[in-house]
Amino acid sequence: MTVHTSLPGQVVVIIGGSGGIGAATARLFADAGAFVVITHRPDAPGETTKADAAAAVVASLPDNRHVAFPADVTDTATLNALRDQVGWRYGRCNILVNTSGFTKAVPHGDLDALDDDLIDRMFAVNWRGQFAAIRAFAPLLKESGNGLIVSVSSIAGMTGLGSSIAYGAAKAGIDVMTKSLARVLAPEVRVLGVSPGAVDTSFVPGRGADFNARAAATTPLKRVAQAEDVAAAILACATHLTFSTGTTLVVDGGRAL
Repeated sequence: MTVHTSLPGQVVVIIGGSGGIGAATARLFADAGAFVVITHRPDAPGETTKADAAAAVVASLPDNRHVAFPADVTDTATLNALRDQVGWRYGRCNILVNTSGFTKAVPHGDLDALDDDLIDRMFAVNWRGQFAAIRAFAPLLKESGNGLIVSVSSIAGMTGLGSSIAYGAAKAGIDVMTKSLARVLAPEVRVLGVSPGAVDTSFVPGRGADFNARAAATTPLKRVAQAEDVAAAILACATHLTFSTGTTLVVDGGRAL
């Protein structure tokens, strides 16, 4: 068996690549020699913050062969347009990484605070959006003959804890989707999930150093994950776990134990 530690010429599309985990993943894949495409949500008229953040990530990557495109995971038309742009520019897509997500902290016992609009948005971004991205890119991934999909889940989908009940349910849905799609897309495409615990990013609004310290104290490895820890697991799906599909890799320092 040959273990590949580099991915020269591979085309990697990272949905949500301007965020913490997405940006760290982009850097690792670029360092491994891949062509990296990252996405960001389209800016509103007169806004440039999302495009600027994505451009900064691209500028930080080695070489000048990487690019950022706008796409909204809640708008399938923009995902289809992204696929067409990738196909036109590179002629292929070898790896799709789903890192986009959204959450809002809602106490699990406060049922009224988890209203219908928030539930719908939670599932539209965290589950439907990931499925829609896979649906859009499946033809290109199949054409590659050795495609890979990695979706970022969460241990909230296993533990029933996390920022809200709806968030945990959506992430559990990603774990089920990973198993289902691994069956139907094989053998041309492998499908894996990466399930982090607490990660030191700004993903959950309002959580900062105090939360991280409490989380670290109850984690066997006594720290929370950095974005690079999760990115390394995503990269390993492409470089080392080449006979794995339909499973989810937990990257939580033992927090779910």
